[in-house]
Amino acid sequence: ITFTNESKNVLAEYDGGSSLSEETIEIECEVVKEPSENYIYLTNIAYIAKEYNEEDSKTITGTEIGEDRDSSPGTYPSSTQVIEKENKSVFPTILTTQRPDKAAISLLEGKIVIIVDGSPYVLIIPAVLNDFFLNSEDMSMKSINISYTRIIRYIAFFISILTPALYIAITTFNQELLPTDLLINFASQRENVPFPAFFEALIMILSFEILRESNLRIPSFSSSALSIVGALILGEAAVNAGIVSPIMIIVVSITAISALPFTEPELINGLRWWRLAFMFAAAILGLVGVNLMLICFILKLSSIESFNIPYLTPFAPTFKEGLKNSFIKFPEKKLTKRKKYLSNNIIKEEQ
Repeated sequence: ITFTNESKNVLAEYDGGSSLSEETIEIECEVVKEPSENYIYLTNIAYIAKEYNEEDSKTITGTEIGEDRDSSPGTYPSSTQVIEKENKSVFPTILTTQRPDKAAISLLEGKIVIIVDGSPYVLIIPAVLNDFFLNSEDMSMKSINISYTRIIRYIAFFISILTPALYIAITTFNQELLPTDLLINFASQRENVPFPAFFEALIMILSFEILRESNLRIPSFSSSALSIVGALILGEAAVNAGIVSPIMIIVVSITAISALPFTEPELINGLRWWRLAFMFAAAILGLVGVNLMLICFILKLSSIESFNIPYLTPFAPTFKEGLKNSFIKFPEKKLTKRKKYLSNNIIKEEQ
């Protein structure tokens, strides 16, 4: 099938074919015929025979990717939903990309790449939470700089979720945590605001989410200018009208900026849902509610699995080789082994 050969050629182009050649890539192809019999889809599962985990392959091949359903060319598959089997989590367990180099790197790590005819994206499995904090560009940078950047990403992750909730909890229930001068300053700013802190935060966050969605739908040459102008006008008008306080504009801006380092749509959607959950908990119980919700958040992440691999790997359970390339990046000369939860061939030199 020509589609399979093209897939191998594109993946093998990474690194000039020196690390990943066409001969090392194995592709299983499944031909799926639509109920309407007007279109045939090709689902290609790519992996490196020496390195992939057989359990992952059994999980995928046991999934009915081609179950009967009507769909138009280019929209089948909702293969992500079919493969994930709706794991009841807002966080993604499958990584998507349009970059051949990222797909090739994933293959070398022992992961499986699923290429679907009619779709511009490839699916990479398994994907744990740490994978969404890594970039392909990290391989070409110094390890100390990469470590600093990744720590910033993790901090931004928690800032994006917790900042509005902490503001609501402190200004509503736990004012004693603030210095007196700062508390008086906050009180003077909110003096003419008719809404509680929760509704104030909810209004502004929903407004910024609408701006973000609009930014994604309009042409790129005008989207940035319109979003900046819209945010400035919206924020200034809301403050002048007495709907929100100036400090709320700062809180929401920090929250929105902290979500920008992440590009995976499903991860961004997960941040949105949990941000709202933390805000509700803070509005009801203050910092106690935030702490309880944080415990629920960690428990939920701990319960998720991506194709039989815990979502918090390599942190919980702990894998030494995985920690070397997590929020801290060790030099390449010390990364001599693959992650044993991904690959049966953990020694890189044997490739």
